[in-house]
Amino acid sequence: MLEGRNFTDADNDKSTRVAIVNQTMAHRLWSNQNAIGKRFRVKSNGEDPIEVVGIVRDGQYLFFSPDPQPYFFVPLAQRYTPFRYLEVRSALTPELLVKEVEDRIHTLAPDLPIIDARTMQDTVHGLAGLFIIRLAAALAVAMGILGLILAVVGVYGVVSYTAAQRTREIGVRMALGAERSDILKLVFKEGVAPVIVGVSIGIAVAAMLTRAITKLLIGVSATDPLTYAVVVTLLSTVALLACWLPAQSNSCGSDSGATERVARGVCSHITERCCGDPRIPNRVLPLDQWPVANFGQLRTTSDAY
Repeated sequence: MLEGRNFTDADNDKSTRVAIVNQTMAHRLWSNQNAIGKRFRVKSNGEDPIEVVGIVRDGQYLFFSPDPQPYFFVPLAQRYTPFRYLEVRSALTPELLVKEVEDRIHTLAPDLPIIDARTMQDTVHGLAGLFIIRLAAALAVAMGILGLILAVVGVYGVVSYTAAQRTREIGVRMALGAERSDILKLVFKEGVAPVIVGVSIGIAVAAMLTRAITKLLIGVSATDPLTYAVVVTLLSTVALLACWLPAQSNSCGSDSGATERVARGVCSHITERCCGDPRIPNRVLPLDQWPVANFGQLRTTSDAY
């Protein structure tokens, strides 16, 4: 109890209707005012106004919620219902506690039946507690993992296929003097850039959509930084790996000799084309002296190679 008083025997069906409200309700209805002595009415039943006689701390009531909800309590004598819950906190074991509570109740009201006595842990984890929420969370996690696996497989497949399709181009570049580091930079630049754009757009869209489920989340933020970091790191790593493997294989000429054959074909083709050129003497010249401009910028993928 933060302010005011608790219920007494005088709070019966003959007296003024009273209630104890929580902090959220007091602040929402009477902000910057003392809620004690204020009155409110419940529209659904059209009863007399209810006077606030006490204020208690916020808690979890009908359902788990990340945000505190307004709530009020009324004395049993003023709103009687035959079915009631009794919650007891004790250091005793559940078996001893249930027996002692039942004995006390039967002493006070011998004809009062007691049903469904169980621990709070059983209640929280049962069908009336978090079972449905845990089941929904497990299904959501399974669908999320499945979606992440599909995204990883899709990213790797598309990026690696695109890089592998450039085998001929890589062979031409290497034949014209491109270094292995240049090949890797080129493949990484053009393979990872779309992934970065896609991940950025995905993060922005996810951040906007998760606002709709904020109230369904318990104990975790809708914009949990760890989740975003894991997904971004995983997709980026897969994209880098998908670019590196084909580029590494092609630049080393180990892809069944494909790159090496293309490079040799290009060298032979250039030699034949240049034999009658007066600018090319009958000796081997460094590549930077051949009559072909911009070797590093060559982007041909002609089937001739």
